[in-house]
Amino acid sequence: MTDGTPTVLVVDDDSRLADLYATWLRDGYDVETAYGGPEAVEAIDARVDVALVDRLMPRLSGDGVLRHVREEGYNCRVAIVTAVEPDFGIIEMGFDEYVVKPVERRDITTVVGSLMTRTEYDEKLQEFFSLASKRAALQTEKSRRELETIVAYGELTAEFERLRRELKRTADEMTGRDFEIEMQRVSAD
Repeated sequence: MTDGTPTVLVVDDDSRLADLYATWLRDGYDVETAYGGPEAVEAIDARVDVALVDRLMPRLSGDGVLRHVREEGYNCRVAIVTAVEPDFGIIEMGFDEYVVKPVERRDITTVVGSLMTRTEYDEKLQEFFSLASKRAALQTEKSRRELETIVAYGELTAEFERLRRELKRTADEMTGRDFEIEMQRVSAD
């Protein structure tokens, strides 16, 4: 993210298609384009929040780009946007979303928005569990009276409750499919 705006990398060897997707996304995101797999490998870095990657490209396929992203440990969401119908081989791939072309503007904006929500959810969920762990440890070791007198504990509890409400609201807003995907990811980790 640059200046708080999420960054999307659009990767497609059809430059007209890559530019079209980029145009559709520019209103809400910082968008970069790469016109092939090797260019994508050069362009991807820690700034990228979401990558939209074509699967069938010469020189380096979308599968290769995805492998590179995961092997390098980049913490971005990857959507495969392709004309290739999914087969059982996708089970082993580490993408976050699989979209079959042709796609419309709403398809692309919905996918990117959903992937950004999942990213936020992950970060908030991690913070929530961290706060819950600290809170539980203190509640186990300290008396209620001690806890009530410590300002930092009160702030921790307030933040825990705020995040709990926010996560509930986010979970309520997630589509059933997004929720299923997140639960599968959490179970796999």
